[in-house]
Amino acid sequence: MAEPSNKSETEFSLIQLLPNVLTITAICAGMSAIRFGVQGNYTLAVQLIIAAGILDAMDGRIARLLGSCSKIGAELDSLADFLNFGVAPALTLYFWALQDIRGLGWISVLIFAICCVMRLARFNVGNKSGDEDHDCAYFEGVPAPAGALLVMLPIYMSFTFADAPMLPGLVICIYMILIGFLLISRIPTWSFKTTRISRGNVRFFLIGVAIIGAALLIFAWITLIALCLGYIGMVIWAGIDKKRPSGR
Repeated sequence: MAEPSNKSETEFSLIQLLPNVLTITAICAGMSAIRFGVQGNYTLAVQLIIAAGILDAMDGRIARLLGSCSKIGAELDSLADFLNFGVAPALTLYFWALQDIRGLGWISVLIFAICCVMRLARFNVGNKSGDEDHDCAYFEGVPAPAGALLVMLPIYMSFTFADAPMLPGLVICIYMILIGFLLISRIPTWSFKTTRISRGNVRFFLIGVAIIGAALLIFAWITLIALCLGYIGMVIWAGIDKKRPSGR
């Protein structure tokens, strides 16, 4: 067997391993979210799923910046996405509100998880073939991280309006299934990866990010509700606009 001609082919610096470290940390967060969901600590479970989403947003970008992208890293990231955005949110919802309607509740969990893994599989196939929508201005369907944040909307609402009666389990099941269908839909959803900001608007963009960040720290659940409703509104508008005749 020929020896590697370059030492860099067999060795990695610690900084090059950072993306995989972030992915594994996200997996730990997702697994821990399931554990705390079982224990009834739903606040911490939701926070860990959100943390996993933040780590997911970072690992791929850091890998590209460091030039440390790899097939193993891509596969690890996809498996982490299924756990963190398909399994953990669905189980958290089940432990939180759906155990009393076990049959329908569990079916809803399975449907959402299956839709998530199908969404990820479609993305991976397109990624390998080079024509997936992640290179364009829009995704086809709601991305898995966004789906995870959207599906937990009933929990955010219960945290915000603690004195209000909880939504019926049937309503939560229907909502979970609808979000699952959005994951595998062909509705175009905005991809922030290709968004460009003009030089003159950079300061306004940064101010907006700072305001949203501060709101998430101070009024976390209300801000998440507003973001979810805004995103759902964009998805609905995109679905209507897609069906509208072009006028030509």
